[in-house]
Amino acid sequence: MRALVLEELVGPRGLSVRDGVAVPAPGVGEVLVKVGAAGVNFADVMQTRGTYDGGPQAPYVAGFEAAGEVVAVGAEVDPALVGTRVIGTGPGAFAEYMVMAAANLARVPEGWRDEQALGLVLNWATALAALRPLGQLKAGQTVLVHAAAGAVGQAAVRLAKHYGATVIGTASSEKHEVVRRLGADHVVDYRTEDITDAVRRLTDGKGVDVVLESVGGETFRKSLQVAKPVTGKVVVFGVAGGEASVSNWELNFKHQVHVIGLHIGLLAEHAPETFAELHEELGRLIEIGVYPPGEPTVYDLADGPKALAELEARATVGKIALKP
Repeated sequence: MRALVLEELVGPRGLSVRDGVAVPAPGVGEVLVKVGAAGVNFADVMQTRGTYDGGPQAPYVAGFEAAGEVVAVGAEVDPALVGTRVIGTGPGAFAEYMVMAAANLARVPEGWRDEQALGLVLNWATALAALRPLGQLKAGQTVLVHAAAGAVGQAAVRLAKHYGATVIGTASSEKHEVVRRLGADHVVDYRTEDITDAVRRLTDGKGVDVVLESVGGETFRKSLQVAKPVTGKVVVFGVAGGEASVSNWELNFKHQVHVIGLHIGLLAEHAPETFAELHEELGRLIEIGVYPPGEPTVYDLADGPKALAELEARATVGKIALKP
């Protein structure tokens, strides 16, 4: 099969298309999927640089999110799944075929193309988990969404507005109109404005109830500063801007806030009931039109290195997809 392979951990430029790669075989509890479209995530960039905890070692077939048709099943999997269009995760998504765990599959919504379903089990599930079961968002509260023009950020803006929140998004100036169209009440240019000063001004010095923190680095410090004392929550699900830390001394004396870690794969593994509830809610949101079919920017598999490089450079808007 055709696949995008990373030969060494040197970043996106280390990726190249290979023909004749062996088609994987589904094991116990797994399905083989003919990939219709694969999703590109910042974790893919991190993996190409070896900075993603527990990531694959080179050489490897890149990617881990895709939608497509089940063409074979492994042991202990219902054979009736063959022919079903699904969205899920697993190793080697940037290829014509990949295997996925049957237990964590979601069906592609009726009438949606494969690429339109990308983000269902990752981006939208992450945004919803951050806002509701973890962030405990309530109507009338204020949310700060970093990287609001990205795939998770766009989902978060839509969801937060649906649940009755005031939304402050951060994005570079050329992406502000996109974020406003999604419903954000305010957009801050993180390149030219001080986030802490801007958020304090927009909230009359009160701070925000929930911060969706996907950036890390110095932005993480600013997120702690703008969360409401005592009740504010900072939900951390990304480290695109580098590592950052907070000490027990700071939490005691300087930042009396809730810092919550989120990794949607681990949530699915360790809190399956919560994960199932997330997908029930996402199904309802699809039915009522809050969650519309996705409109990703689609690249050919051979342009995968370019797609990942642009994502790393923060030059993209919304979801990115690769077509095998």
